Amino acid sequence: MRACAENTRERLTDLALWVVLGSCVLLRSDPNDGGSWWWVGTGVPLLGIAVLLCRSWPLASLVVAVTLSAWQTPELFTASYAPAMAAFGYLSGRRTATARPALAAFGSVALGGLVLALVLEDLWTWFALLITLLLVVVVPWLFGRYVRQYAQLVSTGWRLAEHMERERETAADRERLRERSRIAGDMHDSLGHDLSLIAVRAAALEVDASLGARQQQAARELRQAAADATARLRDIVGVLREDGAPAPTSPNGESLAALVERAREAGIDVTLDEDAAQTPPPPMTTRAVHRVVQESLTNAAKHAPGAPVRVSLAYDGTAVTVTVTNGPATGAPSSASGGTGLIGLDERVRLAGGTLAHGPDAGGFTVTARLPLSADAGPVPPAPTTAGELHDARRRVRRNLLQAVTVPLAAGLALALLVLGFRFWSDSRTVMDPARYDALRVGDTRADVLPRLPRLSLDGRPAGVQPEPAGAGSCEYYRVEKYETTPAYRLCFKDGRLASKTVVTDVENEEDRPR
Repeated sequence: MRACAENTRERLTDLALWVVLGSCVLLRSDPNDGGSWWWVGTGVPLLGIAVLLCRSWPLASLVVAVTLSAWQTPELFTASYAPAMAAFGYLSGRRTATARPALAAFGSVALGGLVLALVLEDLWTWFALLITLLLVVVVPWLFGRYVRQYAQLVSTGWRLAEHMERERETAADRERLRERSRIAGDMHDSLGHDLSLIAVRAAALEVDASLGARQQQAARELRQAAADATARLRDIVGVLREDGAPAPTSPNGESLAALVERAREAGIDVTLDEDAAQTPPPPMTTRAVHRVVQESLTNAAKHAPGAPVRVSLAYDGTAVTVTVTNGPATGAPSSASGGTGLIGLDERVRLAGGTLAHGPDAGGFTVTARLPLSADAGPVPPAPTTAGELHDARRRVRRNLLQAVTVPLAAGLALALLVLGFRFWSDSRTVMDPARYDALRVGDTRADVLPRLPRLSLDGRPAGVQPEPAGAGSCEYYRVEKYETTPAYRLCFKDGRLASKTVVTDVENEEDRPR
């Protein structure tokens, strides 16, 4: 019931998101423009598809929104799709575990915009694209990454609290078991010794020739009673060993192949892939490997019934790596996890000088242990704690918060320096040499004039300069001096020929001198 409610809430949330993003497209369409309605009919359904993909492939949804906006303008910013880019940018950062795919996508968009700008010979369009990508997409993505890391921090904190509670309960149980073991040891040491002495003395009386048959029979019964009491004492000590602990079911020194075969006979679909060891592992490593496989198979049978299990052992000369992977469960789990099996397993691997990693993998679960092949493998690594995980999570949150602030600032500064550098470069390419200007003749064809012109021209008429005369044709402006826009050379072309050439200044120092 709870899962159904969550699914319903997710569907309603996705529907509301699609309505909002689709409304932005509808409100920005021109009812008098037939082409805009064609664009609405294409864009709104594609946004719906992007919303459907957002939970499984959030980066694909972001790519759809960026593509729709770039299709309208190479500068990338459009009022219709800017909200969609910001929303999917945030959701991509919130729902994606790793940052590399998103960074690769951002780099691809920037590189594609640069190629298009070079083809169109308009780098200002690329600068506009970079600014839009940074402010509308990357900043929301960074904020989503921060929210994700903060949620992980909160989750780690709750896991720490639960872990501490389990630790308190485990410590109390451990103390009770320690006291019971102490009692059992006292019983075994005192009563067992006394009962053994009674049995020895009774046996001596049983063969004493000075006693009659009746006394010898009594001594025989006494010896038998002492032996029975010793056996019962041994059973009591086994009961006091642990609450509900079953008798050992695996023989001592059982091989890994025998363990897997027993699990297969019990109904687990398990396969073993084991490399040949060049040297026999130390006993501590052998027992740890056996324990890792045994616990992993037990957990797979409990929590993923019906799932196939694969056990693999790989030797690399210095260590052995054992990996146990189970697929998704095909049936209902038989019991809830107590959270202590993997903790005990991690302690066993740590004391053997190895490391243990475990977690979900492709719908299933994977346990990986790496153990040394030499008895003197070095000091035992410290036991990991949930407090350490909480510290790491806090550090990741601080790092992502710092990135969310510094990355846009650094990118904006780099973009400003790039624009400033391009500005100086373009200014130097708009200066015309006076000798070349004097060599131009009114009436020359545009093809003859073009090789003598600078590579770039000014973007339109400089400020303060009077408009072109009526019928002047298409006019272009070039600098006379490197860092000044006026005075400037004005060349007007009409019908493919140079119609006029003039040096123009601003209105405060007007000077129109035909040359």
